[in-house]
Amino acid sequence: VPEMNGFWQGGAFVGQDDVHLGVAIALRGGGLVNPAILSANRISLDELMGKLRDLVARARGGKLRASEIAGGTITVTNLGDLGVRSVFGVIYPPQVALVGFGRITERPWAADGMLGVRPVVTATLSADHRASVGHRGGVFLSRIDALLQDPETLR
Repeated sequence: VPEMNGFWQGGAFVGQDDVHLGVAIALRGGGLVNPAILSANRISLDELMGKLRDLVARARGGKLRASEIAGGTITVTNLGDLGVRSVFGVIYPPQVALVGFGRITERPWAADGMLGVRPVVTATLSADHRASVGHRGGVFLSRIDALLQDPETLR
C-alpha cells in the first residue's frame, strides 16, 4: 500500500519506492531513537533480522551513522517485551505511518472446523489522514496479516 511509505512535505504526500524501515528503539539510559534499515524491501528476512540486531546494538551503544537517523519512510515499534498487548504509536514526521506490534499471546483459534491454540499478535497502524484514508490503512494491515500468516513469502 504505497500511501503508507513516504513523507508529508510541502503540503503533499511524497511516496517512496524503497522502504527505509524506521525502528523505534528505547535507549537503556532513557530516550528513544528511530534509525532506519535502508532499502529493507530489497533484502531477505534473514538479512533484515541481522540488520535489526546490529541496529539495536549500535543504537544502544551510541554508534549510529547519520544516514540511519533521518532516513526512515515508515516506522515499526514493538512493546511486546513490556507485556503490552497493543500499541497506538505516534508518527515520526514527516513520515505518514507507524505500525505497532504488541506481545505474542496464545489464544483459542478456530480453523477448518477445528479449535486449537495459536500464537496471536496485535498489529496497529497510526496513519496521517492527509496521505491516506482508513480503508487503505485496513488494506495495509490485512497485507501485514497475510505476510505474518505465511512468512515464507517474505523474501
